[in-house]
Amino acid sequence: MMFARLPRPPRGLARGVVRGVVYAGALAAAIAMAACSSPTSRFYTLGGADAAANAAPAVAHTAGAPAWLIEVAPVNVPPQVSRNQLVVQTGPTQVQLLEQERWASLPGDEIRRALSTNLTQQLGTIDAFGTPHADGVAAYRIAMNVQRFESWPGSHALIDTVWSVRAVRSNAVMTCRSVVSEQVGSGYDALVDGHRRALAEVSTQIAAGVRAMAAAAGKTPAVAVPACPAAGMSAAAGT
Repeated sequence: MMFARLPRPPRGLARGVVRGVVYAGALAAAIAMAACSSPTSRFYTLGGADAAANAAPAVAHTAGAPAWLIEVAPVNVPPQVSRNQLVVQTGPTQVQLLEQERWASLPGDEIRRALSTNLTQQLGTIDAFGTPHADGVAAYRIAMNVQRFESWPGSHALIDTVWSVRAVRSNAVMTCRSVVSEQVGSGYDALVDGHRRALAEVSTQIAAGVRAMAAAAGKTPAVAVPACPAAGMSAAAGT
């Protein structure tokens, strides 16, 4: 029996193949290690039971339709914080963008959702924004324009907002300003919880405004638009 001898590959080519295999293996290992060691993003929300718990006592829900409705409009926030990453203050004129600490949705959406939850629970009503409803049912439109939304880690969370309550199909409007600062401990969980508490306080003030507007609308003859419900808040009313 005879065996054919296969030609040997050139010595340089064999060494190149070995080097290529070794390099590819090292590259794959480096990529795997980098993937395993990359930081994990954490996501935060202003909603949840904590926000409602910090607000005023909720009104019990009934099976019947509420006497009046609310419409919570989209919330405007400053452009510098209108992003998914948490933006924290490092000084009076400096901020830091945190890539791994993120909001579950944009801050304006988070604020609107928490505000809607707080108000519907406190007032025992329905947020009918964007939903058709009967013309005979009174409704109050809530608009909010956030002037400052500041996050100071280990110090405080601050919200400075101008808000209004307008009777739908009427010119009656109450316009007020709320500035709330909540002390916070260390860590970003504490910072977000501070924003929840601050927003819960603003929600309580807005709920008081809605009640005052509803009470004024039920009086005959009609009375002037009531003042803002908390001391230190400005009001502009039109009829």
